Amino acid sequence: MLDVIYKFWNTTGYANMDVPSAVMIVLACVLLYLAIVKKFEPLLLLPIAFGMLLVNLPLSGLVEAGGVVIRSINPETASDTAKMLANPTAEMVATGIPVQIYTESPGGLLGYFYKGIHLGVFPPLIFLGVGAMTDFGPLIANPKSLFLGAAAQFGIFFTFMGAVLMGFTAQEAASIGIIGGADGPTAIFLTSRMAPHLLGPIAVAAYSYMALVPIIQPPIMKALTTKRERQIKMQQLRVVKKSEKILFPIVVTLLVSLLLPTATVLVGMLMLGNLLRESMVTDRLSKTAQNELINIVTIFLGLGVGGMTKAEHFLKFETLQIIVLGVTAFAVGTAAGVLLAKVMNKMLGGNAINPLIGSAGVSAVPMAARVSQVVGQKENPSNFLLMHAMGPNVSGVIGSAVAAGILLSLFN
Repeated sequence: MLDVIYKFWNTTGYANMDVPSAVMIVLACVLLYLAIVKKFEPLLLLPIAFGMLLVNLPLSGLVEAGGVVIRSINPETASDTAKMLANPTAEMVATGIPVQIYTESPGGLLGYFYKGIHLGVFPPLIFLGVGAMTDFGPLIANPKSLFLGAAAQFGIFFTFMGAVLMGFTAQEAASIGIIGGADGPTAIFLTSRMAPHLLGPIAVAAYSYMALVPIIQPPIMKALTTKRERQIKMQQLRVVKKSEKILFPIVVTLLVSLLLPTATVLVGMLMLGNLLRESMVTDRLSKTAQNELINIVTIFLGLGVGGMTKAEHFLKFETLQIIVLGVTAFAVGTAAGVLLAKVMNKMLGGNAINPLIGSAGVSAVPMAARVSQVVGQKENPSNFLLMHAMGPNVSGVIGSAVAAGILLSLFN
């Protein structure tokens, strides 16, 4: 009886728990707290954190790959045991031995979710939903805000160079730098193509900093602007015609995709979602992209990313480096947007653009735009910057996809 109990105990997670796994489980609980109690990007941080919890439970096997077993069916070699060969079918068939191929184990659930990330399926589908939820009207009404969205991507390339100097490869540095775009799906997409072994820490860092926008950005915005600049009231945006909103996604897709074919999948899905919204003839598809589709994909994406955070892959010194470089990328991107807005304001007479909207050039939609609004209203309660900040904000979404396309073209 004791032997039975002892054998059972050895099959439990309690008996097989090690310190690194315990640390990851504690970290997962901290992220769950931030998602549930502090409401930090809960839609993705919660499934990522719970995936992290599940995958670090001993013996769960949730990310194990299915095992393919090859058996000889030749009567003379019927007693052969199963063989796992690098290229079994080719080798055995070449020697004239008939074989039977079947799957011994189905593999872990989270391993299949990760396939959607590895194959580049989930991030573009997220972009489809984001496009269906996004109004590009503020950007069309004020095309100058496109430059602010572009300036905010400076943090990506600044951090890329810093990561290379720290010893990361060009592919790893590109994946780390893209955190500065504050666009989780883009970060996941680029990392899955260029440095999949860093997917766990980069995804956690990207979504953590997106959630911390209201904490990270205001000190930078205030440090780089004067009180008078923060009080600037901007003129009301013009009304955008329906035809402009319909033409915009088509024109942007053509211009960006012809220049950067590697960015087509992200920009194309973003603009398709927006065209479904603005055309007014595909309401059912638009609502599906905005709700059911993006919600389902978000669950799969979050669990798949969480499944890549096993202790042996996550608890490394390079994870700490990624976290530091990520916040640097985000801070530099915010600063670059604010500084360019200051320059543009001076060029236009000193009272046309409130520099606070430049911080919204990072593509954390619409949180970054709301931060511009909140900081502006603290200085001038009658100031309403939200719609003005949405221009740089949505252009930042396009900008981060373009930056990803550039990095893919150069280093993949």
